[in-house]
Order: sequence, then structure tokens, then C-alpha cells
Amino acid sequence: MNDLGAEHVHTLTLRLMTLLAGEPRDQLAWSAEREVSTEDLIEEVQLFCRVGQELAERGVVEPENLLHLEDIDRRLGEMAAADSTGLWSGSLVADPAWGEVRLVARKFLLGTVGEWRRPLPRPSGPRTGGS
Repeated sequence: MNDLGAEHVHTLTLRLMTLLAGEPRDQLAWSAEREVSTEDLIEEVQLFCRVGQELAERGVVEPENLLHLEDIDRRLGEMAAADSTGLWSGSLVADPAWGEVRLVARKFLLGTVGEWRRPLPRPSGPRTGGS
């Protein structure tokens, strides 16, 4: 991975952590506008958490923040093993483990950018509904 690739992956990781760190009501509103499956979200976040090791080796992610990514990866792995079917909006309400993931994502953002309250990312995929 070159430096531009590392920065791009880091930016995408920050977007995902912002989504995971958001207030539950904001996450529900965000996910209600999209058909995001829990399984797809978990897989994508885990991919970026695992790439965090290379980002840490390149000095893009601090070692203590890598620990947060590893913690999130572990927690999501446990959730995926239990049951990751259905839409994320339903999983957010039903599974209290998302609250634990939210707290760790906030720690990651605090250590990386100094704050966790950031606007949720705009999706690149299709929206549901009439638009």
C-alpha cells in the first residue's frame, strides 16, 4: 500500500468509525434511509479494522488506536458468530453489543482526531424510498 492508499484507507476507516460512534438515534435515522445489512456492515468494518495493522506500521494509526480497532474487530466477530442476519437498523435495537462497539469507536476517534461527534457519512450506495 502506497502513502496515498494508506491515507485513503485511513479516511474510509474514520468514516466507518464515525458511523459506529454515532448516537443511537442518529444511527437509526441513517440506517432507516438505507438497506444496510448487519452482515455486510460487520464484514466491511472488520476488513478496515484488520488493515489497521498496516496503517499502524506506516505511522498513520497510533498503536493505542490500533488496540481500539482490534477490540472492535473482536467484538464484531463475536456478534457475527452469534447472528448477523437482517438489517442493521433492527440489530441496533435488538443487540446491546452495539453500545459497546459505539464506545470503543468513540475512543478510537478521540485518540485519532480529538473528537467523536462528527457528521455521519453520506452513503455512496443507493437510497431506499422515492429518491
